[in-house]
Amino acid sequence: MVNAQPLIESVPNFSEGRDLRLLERLAVTMDKISGVSLLDYSADYDHNRSVYTLAGKPESVKEALFNGLVFATEHIDLNRHQGAHPRIGAVDVTPFIPISGVDLAACGMIARSFGEDIARELQIPVYLYGQAAIIKGRDNLSELRRGNYEGLAARLQTEEWWPDFGPRHPHPTFGAAVIGSRFYLIAINFNLNRYDLEAARAIARAIRASSGGVEAVKSIAVDLHSHGVAQVSCNLLDYRITSPSEVFARVSELAAGYNLAVAETEIIGLPPQASLNGCDWQLMKMTNFSPRQILETQLAEHGLLKKE
Repeated sequence: MVNAQPLIESVPNFSEGRDLRLLERLAVTMDKISGVSLLDYSADYDHNRSVYTLAGKPESVKEALFNGLVFATEHIDLNRHQGAHPRIGAVDVTPFIPISGVDLAACGMIARSFGEDIARELQIPVYLYGQAAIIKGRDNLSELRRGNYEGLAARLQTEEWWPDFGPRHPHPTFGAAVIGSRFYLIAINFNLNRYDLEAARAIARAIRASSGGVEAVKSIAVDLHSHGVAQVSCNLLDYRITSPSEVFARVSELAAGYNLAVAETEIIGLPPQASLNGCDWQLMKMTNFSPRQILETQLAEHGLLKKE
């Protein structure tokens, strides 16, 4: 597939996953901008988090995202937010991802420009991460989230953690924004067949790259209280290094050691086709996944890419 114009993707994560009417209004707020398409969005009650996928011209994507962040300042209050997923902002993370006609370095520049705009216009402290990071150590999203929203005010007072842009105190309802650029990330969750949160934590720790586990994998255990399920939630930072099928195999192997198994695998957002090559959907128990959730399928359906 080819595209004549620069095309980027952004996958903002909003710290709200329970008020579905609010999330529908948020979708309309971003999707109404010319030159950008909302390809997908989903919400999780226990994570209390929603993930949107936007694609289009760089300036149009920035405009749509700006609308989304304004909406978040008006309707999401982290002082009243509780959920299983780590977060420091009402829009916790906003990555820019190259699709065609633009590279990762250019997306880094777009992220920095957007971060400056957000800090200036909305008075939100902004951290840059991933390929957009300008301070050593801030490429790692987990480090930026350490202490969560509850520890943000104290952290912003230390020189080491002054924001890249904006005030040195949290926005009163929003908190802080983390904005950056990165390669395609595969968010994949494994729900265990029996509730055992301690086992899920041990599995997440064993598979996590930073703990000596699987390369290019981040993982946490999540208590899906509303479903009575413990989940191993993973981010694959580079599917070319570690594929979804490889992570499934390793999680299944570790789970067996606790007399557990993976009951269901879910992928959040729109993975590119290449990341799923070699995946046996039935074997991996991806019961709620379909070809329409592949990035290229949605890009074609929205007229953003055309065949050669």
